[in-house]
Amino acid sequence: MKAIFSTELEMIVPFHDVDSMGITWHGNYLRYFEVARCKLLDELGYNYRQMMNSGYAWPIVDTQLKYVKSSTFDQKLIVHAAIVEWENRLRINYQIKDADTQQRITKGYTIQAAVEINTEELCFVTPDIFRARILPLLDESSLTDELIQERERLSSLISSLKVSAS
Repeated sequence: MKAIFSTELEMIVPFHDVDSMGITWHGNYLRYFEVARCKLLDELGYNYRQMMNSGYAWPIVDTQLKYVKSSTFDQKLIVHAAIVEWENRLRINYQIKDADTQQRITKGYTIQAAVEINTEELCFVTPDIFRARILPLLDESSLTDELIQERERLSSLISSLKVSAS
C-alpha cells in the first residue's frame, strides 16, 4: 500500500526494555509503534488531544506484528510509520529497522476506527475533521472527482482549524 503521509523517528533501545539476555521484550515493539504514531498524528495536526476535543476517540481495533529479527540493548533503531488507509478506518503501517545496517527488525500495522465520544457509536466513514486534515496531503492524481469536491467543501473547515490553532 502506498503511504499517504509518513514520519520516522530514531531511538536507542533502553536497558529497561530488554530481558535478562539483552533482547528487546516483544511487547515493547507496540510501544515503539505508539511513539511513532503519536509523532505522525502530531505532524498531521490531529493528535490524540485534538481527537478528543473534536468529539472522537480512535481506539485500535486491530493490530499485527511480524518479528523478523531481534533488537538488543543500546541498539539504534529507526521506527517508520505511514498512513495507508483513511476513508473508513485509519490504517498505519510500521517498520522498525536497525539504523546502521537498515536491516528490518519488525513490521506491522494498527487499525483504528473513529467512535463518537458522546454516543459511543462507531463511525463507518472517517469524520470530516480528519478528512479535512488528510485531503490536502493527497496526490492530485489519486483524487477522484468526488474527493476533489469534498476537499473544496471542507476547505472552510480547514481554514477554521488554522484560525482556532492560532
